[in-house]
Amino acid sequence: MDSPLDALRAARDHARRRLAEVEVQLAQLRDARGAESADDEHDPEGGTLSAEWSRIEGVRVGVLAEMAGIDAAFDRVAAGTFGICETCGEVIPEGRLEVRPTATRCVRCAERRQ
Repeated sequence: MDSPLDALRAARDHARRRLAEVEVQLAQLRDARGAESADDEHDPEGGTLSAEWSRIEGVRVGVLAEMAGIDAAFDRVAAGTFGICETCGEVIPEGRLEVRPTATRCVRCAERRQ
């Protein structure tokens, strides 16, 4: 496995790229909303601009939450607690950290929480 820092850096870079893409989509939608009439609720062509705005904003909020999780994982690396389950204190399996480098709980504790 790459080092935890490498996996976290890759995840952060990916999230930053996704956030940039979402910001472009929001800017385009903002422009479209300004160019369209205020009444897009009766558009027979499909979904409304408001619905699309809501969907894209939801994606943006999700990416920001993902980035916060990545930052918290970097903080755990710095504190020496990365890879330690916050619930039981056991080591989080390497395979879990490969798949989810921001994991804060081991598989057993994560399953209990569901």
